[in-house]
Amino acid sequence: MTSHGTAGALARVGRVRVTGPNMLRVTWSNKRGGNTIDLTGWIATGGDILKPLSEEAIFARAAVANYGAAVAWDDGDLAIDAMHLKKLAEEQAPFTEHDARIWQRAIGVSNNEAADLLGLSASTWLAYKAGSSAIPAAIAMLCRAIQRDPLLMQAHFRPRPPAGRPRSRAKAS
Repeated sequence: MTSHGTAGALARVGRVRVTGPNMLRVTWSNKRGGNTIDLTGWIATGGDILKPLSEEAIFARAAVANYGAAVAWDDGDLAIDAMHLKKLAEEQAPFTEHDARIWQRAIGVSNNEAADLLGLSASTWLAYKAGSSAIPAAIAMLCRAIQRDPLLMQAHFRPRPPAGRPRSRAKAS
């Protein structure tokens, strides 16, 4: 759940390099690193407009355009803006055990509640948080979506009573 750059700053592409079919290596102009971004889904859902990019010879002509505001191909009719490239990079970034702990803290749920919300067993959630099991992309997508849109959590969250023994009731005299 990390992002490169200053909060609120517009993403700008410094350099772009094709690293494989539908794959770009984008270096951001702030020089704080870069991302390898898979554009397969973007191209596949772009209909006839983006279909030419499925040809390797055309895709290979990716270039920085509009002073870093986009990556474009050929005459610029085919382009993706830097903001959407940055969002794709963030979504495709690995969701680590550290990210899982931060996510849980941010939304304020217990281990059992997090597991329930994500449709997991508590032991699986704890394994993800311990780093002993890789977090699947579907779980990462769900965590990110829940954090972005609190309505998702509100629609599906079911609080659990605190764990432990129930408090004894004081007898009335």
